[in-house]
Amino acid sequence: MQDRKKLLLIMNPKSGVMLAPKYMADIIERFSRSGYLTQVLMTTAKGDARDFAHDYGGEADVVAVSGGDGTLNEVIDGLISGGHDTPIGYIPAGSTNDFANSVGLPKSIFECVDGIIYGTPHSVDIGSFNGRYFSYVASFGAFTSVTYSVPQNLKNIFGHAAYMMGGITELVNLKAIHARITADPGTPDEKTYEGDYVLGAICNSRSVGGILRLDKLDVDMNDGQMEVLMVKMPKDIIDLNDIAISMLGGTFKSSQIDSFSAGNIDIEIEEGVHWTLDGEYEEGSGICRIRTLRSAVSLIKR
Repeated sequence: MQDRKKLLLIMNPKSGVMLAPKYMADIIERFSRSGYLTQVLMTTAKGDARDFAHDYGGEADVVAVSGGDGTLNEVIDGLISGGHDTPIGYIPAGSTNDFANSVGLPKSIFECVDGIIYGTPHSVDIGSFNGRYFSYVASFGAFTSVTYSVPQNLKNIFGHAAYMMGGITELVNLKAIHARITADPGTPDEKTYEGDYVLGAICNSRSVGGILRLDKLDVDMNDGQMEVLMVKMPKDIIDLNDIAISMLGGTFKSSQIDSFSAGNIDIEIEEGVHWTLDGEYEEGSGICRIRTLRSAVSLIKR
């Protein structure tokens, strides 16, 4: 009998509206008919996906992920920290799926499965935040806590709308956060920004939380650069209006927004400010060192 390729499917059954587990038998059958021997590992707690990828990712020819951006984040973290270069296939099943939208994955579960079967690996940059990896965004301030503070049952019921509802409540709690940002420190391109900000986002994506759209920016997910957006604290309604127009228009061309690209970013920030990495909570730190790892993972797609 011809040797079959080994596929490790890591599935989060609680992601999004929980569609993927309903079609698990069909998904496995599709992989089996295409010559894969599939092993399925279900997550039951935070950190499971990372541990599965770390411990078993090197034994597979492909690691497929079914879940949201947080589950994908754990798998990427596990593979890199485990020293594995196994290609990743992604079946997005979360509420917003920013990463999947940015890389152009289809909406259909089975089209994504076919993309894993018939696609080819494409290199993608990964970010490092004080040593923890993220696939598409590290952020702090307004709106960023929505992704981890909205209860899972609301995400399952309302999907993307749950994030929008949570984001609206953040508007009444805008808080200035003082930060000093150094882009590409120690190089001829070094540049420093400092101010009071309500939002900071370091992105390798065309959207963040389904709220910020970066479609009009020249985002290349494998150029060794992160897109940095730092939104200043509005002093009055005029500033707030200027910020809203710029952000809703997707251009981010405003005197109230520091916007630039950099491979490495150092941020000195108030103690106690918490971050979000790919929608997951990250403990704050007075000094945050963010590094871009060029072509760190291979994502299979058509």
